[in-house]
Amino acid sequence: MSLPADPRARRTFGDGAGAPGDLAVSPYRADRDRIVSSPFFARLGGVTQVVSPGGSGLLVHNRLTHSLKVAQVGRAIAERLLADDSTRDLLEKLGGCDPDVVEAAALAHDLGHPPFGHLGEQVLDRLARQRLGLPDGFEGNAQSYRIVTSTEIRGAATIGLNLTAAVRAAILKYPWTRATYPDPHPRYLDPPPRGATAPGDDPDSGSAKFGAYTTEIDDLRQARAPFAGRIPDWQQTVEASIMDTADDIAYAIHDVEDFYRVGVLQQGSVASELMAWQRETAELSGLTERALDAQERRPGSSIERLRRQLHRKDGWISNEAAFADAVEQVRAELVDGLLAAPFDGSIEAEQYVAGFSARWTRRLVDAIEVVAQPAVRSGYVLLGSAQWHEVQVLKFIHRRFVLERPDLALHQRGQARLLEALVDALLAWILDPEEETRLPRRLHDLVELAEAELPEDTPDRLSMARGRAIIDFVASLTDGQAVALLDALSGRSGQLWTDAFVL
Repeated sequence: MSLPADPRARRTFGDGAGAPGDLAVSPYRADRDRIVSSPFFARLGGVTQVVSPGGSGLLVHNRLTHSLKVAQVGRAIAERLLADDSTRDLLEKLGGCDPDVVEAAALAHDLGHPPFGHLGEQVLDRLARQRLGLPDGFEGNAQSYRIVTSTEIRGAATIGLNLTAAVRAAILKYPWTRATYPDPHPRYLDPPPRGATAPGDDPDSGSAKFGAYTTEIDDLRQARAPFAGRIPDWQQTVEASIMDTADDIAYAIHDVEDFYRVGVLQQGSVASELMAWQRETAELSGLTERALDAQERRPGSSIERLRRQLHRKDGWISNEAAFADAVEQVRAELVDGLLAAPFDGSIEAEQYVAGFSARWTRRLVDAIEVVAQPAVRSGYVLLGSAQWHEVQVLKFIHRRFVLERPDLALHQRGQARLLEALVDALLAWILDPEEETRLPRRLHDLVELAEAELPEDTPDRLSMARGRAIIDFVASLTDGQAVALLDALSGRSGQLWTDAFVL
């Protein structure tokens, strides 16, 4: 059979025909179905968004419900943009836009997130680089791409999900590897794109955020080939840009909603911070950095630091008047609105939360713009200036009043220790010559896959393959599976047969 005429619809392996399990005619709709049928997608229901699902019940989002909302918002954005004739022409010139592609990419974008969310991502990256000797380390976005191109199984081979080029390219929020592709690497741009700078603990290691490991670089090139000459090698495709923007919108809104529900976001503390800054803007803006740091606990000082950070890093869009307007908009809607009465689980309270989310989602989706020449730190699809500032303030509230809480820090320190112990225990098991035949079959398979990916002259090839296999194995667990597996490996569990994990 011949290849599909549209290069965007070409798959990594085989011709344009669908796989036996495909029910949809559209290749992009078939991709969407392949993703939601994957066990990697199902496991997201047990993976942390901010707070572990095991400790929060149904009140807060997990990675699965987050991905579904990103898909909903992303598809709405794509459909609105395509309804405008002038915008549609620009989208086609930049490489094309299909709502099914956006939806599929949104559903896949978090497949690689490990147990315990971003905390787990940071811990596994450090362990991968410093303990297991993997130059690429670990990155959740790159792990998502690895899953859809390598470690997920279709039929009898590890060919990933064999997705179309357009969907694979749309998953690439950061379309570069850690250090080598493209050349010159985007971390050398001035300013570099979002995520392209090096992590603070290892400035020579390459970008902190990246979309693919070196082992998937050929697939990355193939996925990006239909867009060559239309957009820079380091820039997101239009569909990736829509997915990324939808991710920001969903994150900003549902995290505020979540922590209002569980009683963490309190009107008094949020009001104090926002209103103090509004009253004392002139005084706070006149403080030196040292003086501002010395008044860290002063209400209003944290959001003043946000204002300065945005001005410093995002001068292409940051605006003093728009920032002040955003603070007022969030104060009016959040402080005087949603937070005015504690959530009590009543029908009225549920309706108010739903109304808040709906208003904000519509407000942000309706403010989406497409630009032909975006700033380096932006994509082709972005929020209007006013709404961009509002999202920054909403994300600030989540960071300041949720992520910086000591009780969450205590919880996360324990999760970090758990992941460290789990990686150490698996490494000891895989290195024990008497246990080789009793290793989990999945771990054996992952070692063989990782070894086959590496050139034969790779120094310490088997050791690196084992390290990557351990990272792949741990990253595929839910929060609960990680806890149960460590309990078993450390002898704390007396239960021999359990459905918490399968070996």
